[in-house]
Amino acid sequence: MESPDMLNAEVELWNQTFSFLKSMTLKCAIELDIPNAIHNHGQPMTLYELHDALSLPINNKPNLWRILRLLTHVGFLSVRQNTDTDTEPVYDLTPISRLVINKPNSSSLSPFVLAMLDFAFVKSSLHLGDRLKQDKLETFEIAHGCTLWEFTDRSPEFNTLFNDAMATDTSFLSDFIIKHGNVFQRISSLVDVGGGSGSISKAIAKAFPNIQCTVLDLPHVVGHLPADGLVKFVSGDMFCNIPPADAIVLKSILHNWADEDCIKILQRCKEAISPRDAGGKVIIVDAVVGSVSSTTYRESQLLFDMMMMTVCPGGKERDEDEWWNLFKEAGFSSYRITAINLGVRSIIEVYP
Repeated sequence: MESPDMLNAEVELWNQTFSFLKSMTLKCAIELDIPNAIHNHGQPMTLYELHDALSLPINNKPNLWRILRLLTHVGFLSVRQNTDTDTEPVYDLTPISRLVINKPNSSSLSPFVLAMLDFAFVKSSLHLGDRLKQDKLETFEIAHGCTLWEFTDRSPEFNTLFNDAMATDTSFLSDFIIKHGNVFQRISSLVDVGGGSGSISKAIAKAFPNIQCTVLDLPHVVGHLPADGLVKFVSGDMFCNIPPADAIVLKSILHNWADEDCIKILQRCKEAISPRDAGGKVIIVDAVVGSVSSTTYRESQLLFDMMMMTVCPGGKERDEDEWWNLFKEAGFSSYRITAINLGVRSIIEVYP
């Protein structure tokens, strides 16, 4: 018990035990508006300048420094010596923190971070052990007494938070998806299933004006959205009926559902799309577990798989074999992974 290996193991155990506080400190930084304060200042800021800009109580200056110390340690911010004074360090943005600043013509991912770290999800994660001890209720149901989708329907505030998160993630990813323009060749119509406010459909419609884009989602999601002439919004249930089109887009949809539900959704898609020789296909944007070699990417896929177990009934991230099994069961003949590295996600074209 006194060997260095055991002490190293304890250190690693502590690190894994307290890792959730990295997430909470990130949430704190966004809520305090630290990245925007530095961005709006136009140059790196000292602790004193940040404390003043954030209008925090004077006795919390030491606590702000402790927050900044962890944020720089994990790479969310950078710190260096102030060349003007050679005494007080200054704090600056990094590529990670630039993702959450608010600026024109750029999608801030802060709504996504805040939604994923909302108490509704955090509370659900505390019941993972309870979920595995029984086989009737899902984790989110144990925590809240209803499914995630029922929760969003009952809580307008959380529904807005969740939909904003999905919209910002989609908007961020849209530019990268559009770069793979060959995916949209030979398509004249497209239905974005579960597309929310239509971020990806609007990006596709702007990039490819010849494609008529429709968004299908539940009434409480799209019922209040105004028509803008760029895309058409349709209220409906993807399990029952999907409007006909050359292609169907499923961005971050199937990982929310169990295999049997995914097969039903894919069967509705197969009924809706054109024949293959007319360009018919389903375009899936989701993770393919094991498709990336980076340790960080791989861990992100596995962590998001735990997120799916936490919040969605039967939801999970799938490897390539699991995807192919779904496609076969739904009656599709083949598939092609066209962009193996879209961050932790991939583009999968599935053909009838």
